[in-house]
Amino acid sequence: MAQTTDMTDEQRIAFEAAAFRRLVAHLRDRHDVQNIDLMNLAGFCRNCLSNWYREAAEEAGVPLDKETSREIVYGMPYEEWKSRHQAEASDAQKAAFADNNPHK
Repeated sequence: MAQTTDMTDEQRIAFEAAAFRRLVAHLRDRHDVQNIDLMNLAGFCRNCLSNWYREAAEEAGVPLDKETSREIVYGMPYEEWKSRHQAEASDAQKAAFADNNPHK
């Protein structure tokens, strides 16, 4: 990995962690942006992020269940977030998801 500045691994990890925390905070504030919108535009969503977090924990030998990792990302239990913020996907959103789905 090319580095544009001299930094230690510890600094790099701290900066990456700070960027992750900022992304999670941003996604918590932008609950108007639906997961399907994120999937259609960026190819990942809050659930993907929580899965990556859980996988990283498990690779480090720290067991973490799916609901706990989702609560870390969503800032509340997933079912609560869904009931508060998740809207029914439109036909256009569903069609775009079907077109973009890499698991066809």
